[in-house]
Amino acid sequence: MKVDNKINRPQNPLTALLANDQCLSEQAVSELERLPIETLTQWARQRRDLVHGTSITYSKKVFIPLTQLCRDVCHYCTFAQPPKKVQQPYLSLDQVLEIARVGEQAGCQEALFTLGEKPELRYPEAREWLDQHGYTTTLDYLADAAQTVLTETSLLPHLNPGCMTPDELATLRPVSASMGIMLESASERLCEKGGPHYGSPDKHPQVRLATLQAAGEQRIPFTSGLLIGIGETRAERIDTLIKLRQLHEQYGHLQEIIIQNFKAKPYTGMALAPEPSHEDLLWTIAMARLIFPPEMNIQAPPNLSPGKLKSLIEAGINDWGGVSPVTPDHVNPEAPWPHLEQLRIQTETAGKQLIQRLTAYPSYVHHPQHWFDKNIQPTLLKASDAEGLARDTAWTPGNPGIKPPIGQQTHPVDARFANPAIADILSRLESHQPLGEQDIVALFSARGSDVNTLCSIADRLRDTQSGNTVHYVVNRNINYTNICYFHCQFCAFAKSKKNNTLRGQAYLLDTEEVVRRAEEAWQRGATEVCLQGGIHPSYTGQTYIDICQAIKTAIPEIHIHAFSPLEIWQGAKTLGVSIDELLRRLKQAGLNTLPGTAAEILDDEIRTIICPDKINTQQWLDVIAAAHQQGINTTSTIMFGHVEHPVHWARHLLTLRALQMESLASRTGRITEFVPLPYVPDEAPMFRRGRSRSGPTFREVLLMHAIARLVLHPYITHIQTSWPKLGPDGVSACLQAGANDLGGTLMNESISRAAGAGFGQEFPPKAMQQLITRLGRHPQQRNTLYEPVSAEQANKAMTTVALTPVTQEVDQARNNTQPKAQGKRVRFQPKNTGVS
Repeated sequence: MKVDNKINRPQNPLTALLANDQCLSEQAVSELERLPIETLTQWARQRRDLVHGTSITYSKKVFIPLTQLCRDVCHYCTFAQPPKKVQQPYLSLDQVLEIARVGEQAGCQEALFTLGEKPELRYPEAREWLDQHGYTTTLDYLADAAQTVLTETSLLPHLNPGCMTPDELATLRPVSASMGIMLESASERLCEKGGPHYGSPDKHPQVRLATLQAAGEQRIPFTSGLLIGIGETRAERIDTLIKLRQLHEQYGHLQEIIIQNFKAKPYTGMALAPEPSHEDLLWTIAMARLIFPPEMNIQAPPNLSPGKLKSLIEAGINDWGGVSPVTPDHVNPEAPWPHLEQLRIQTETAGKQLIQRLTAYPSYVHHPQHWFDKNIQPTLLKASDAEGLARDTAWTPGNPGIKPPIGQQTHPVDARFANPAIADILSRLESHQPLGEQDIVALFSARGSDVNTLCSIADRLRDTQSGNTVHYVVNRNINYTNICYFHCQFCAFAKSKKNNTLRGQAYLLDTEEVVRRAEEAWQRGATEVCLQGGIHPSYTGQTYIDICQAIKTAIPEIHIHAFSPLEIWQGAKTLGVSIDELLRRLKQAGLNTLPGTAAEILDDEIRTIICPDKINTQQWLDVIAAAHQQGINTTSTIMFGHVEHPVHWARHLLTLRALQMESLASRTGRITEFVPLPYVPDEAPMFRRGRSRSGPTFREVLLMHAIARLVLHPYITHIQTSWPKLGPDGVSACLQAGANDLGGTLMNESISRAAGAGFGQEFPPKAMQQLITRLGRHPQQRNTLYEPVSAEQANKAMTTVALTPVTQEVDQARNNTQPKAQGKRVRFQPKNTGVS
């Protein structure tokens, strides 16, 4: 995400290039060499902030030293040891797994495998161990060890095995989320006698560059970088950086460039060699930032510059690399990792925010099919949030076994923002300037205290707009069938001929049972029945008309809130009439309002992934607009936390805002409320196949409610929070983040339960009132149109009457006795409408 921080840049031809995201020519780079360090670091941090804003990332890792045997003899290294100095040539798989599990329990998400290069080519002990355990090479064993960690834990392997052939890279790609090799230096001079790489065949620059090129050809997210202070010149450092840039320009696979400063170690050939000065380190960081495009991640290890971290940030880094809470830096054992809390404090002291990432960076996580083997994708997606960063907790929607991290998210408001871009956006919002797509994306990037502040601002707006009242409606969900011939990838409710017994049997309620449930709901104080279901092959628009007529004949007073835009579109097509005509007939039959479900994400880029045969964005909008034109109010929804990203949330909100503005201008129907629906992953087909994330994080849930309040104001005044997906604790937090509505009591919630949610089928009115009162708010039962309900119905609602146990009727079609369809079966092929 690009953030405009309105930086005052020095007037210089070079700065014009840097401000336009352009890469400098080698001639321009040579001009930089002559500039003072203060100018270089100033330009470097400005270039970084163009893209990375206030974020400084790190990966929480566990370090697994698979073997310390190595055929190379780098003169500065203490990691490599001869056989007589190690207990065993290689860690066993049990030892690998033990280390990995300790890391997993500590919240790590990366398993960093570090090892010496090809020790079997030098040491008989290594060859014998591999032979005894059934492996041909060290890399064969590495592949097995990485697969074990991937299978037995939630960690993502990152591999640093040194030089590799294309075949070896291909073997390791399915078991790793990323790999790396430090180029260190492109200077062949360092491989000559007396140099630090003399006697180390794997340190020859051309060999290492060949590995980097092969990794690019195989689309492997890769790490590389420089080791400075080992005898190279500054000109050689620049040459190394340019060679790496050239590879990245060709393949786009270099995730990060590490600038690591040499540390002299006792008992090595370079024990007495001078270390590079801190200014030399800062100069190299700044040059790396200026040579690469601004989106490149520039990293410096924090444990190698203790007490000087602020200066590293000011020189242009945006990443600390891997930091382990449980294992030492085996390559630099004399330099302990900083405690994560201390790292956070020092990062914030420099005006930045510390954010945990995965071993793969967001720009790669956002394109999993391109960059990762299908073996890696499920674990990667489960571990990531919507921005492609690390999930911050184990909480997922629908899971009552894990409390939402409310204590981490809802704190007293701090008037200051850690991210000045967010402060700028909100100041424009206060002056009634409408927010654009990138503004909304920036708001969704809020982290830490900024989340609390945004939620508090949204809650104050809620209080101004809606007062202290929290609404709820007593209603009953009636899902008349779960048989559906569409194939939405997120839906665990629908059944078809291929999966008619998965997670329960297929069923089809007859009209009499639908009416009986509506009558029972009325007797229990309901003012609304909400009718939706699968698209049954026998259903037509007339089916929906008949259902409305039957309910209204039995209970004229009840409000029918029914049929998603998909059902309306399908119903019109099966009858061969326009959407307007079907809506007119439904309204005449007793339909009162439409639920704005089936919206999912109003962006066809996402709909083609999660619901390719469903109506597209424009078709959904056409149905809602047509309903409004006939004076039929609707709700609106978003189903978020699966494969989409914040930019799609922004487009969705802006689309709804524009639709509501048009409807309000026409003075006809309108959207009464906006309902964020967190994706419940557990039983969703695409999650079970490893093709989606684990639902939104709780931070994202809070932000969706808060930002919706800000973006949709003053056009959509009610923001509802979903208790079936969030539970009592979750909705309580959302009611303090801009929401003012608890939705329906439901009586028979089945769709979220089918997806794996465990918060029950009904939230009784008394329990809702108790929850609202505990928050210091005023509970109010409403009807579907946010009007007061009659005293008679309100009194009924507060009297507990058990529901008659329901049994879903098995689909008649399975016995070849289904009613004859009154129209044709219709499929929808989304087309490019130009609407996002």
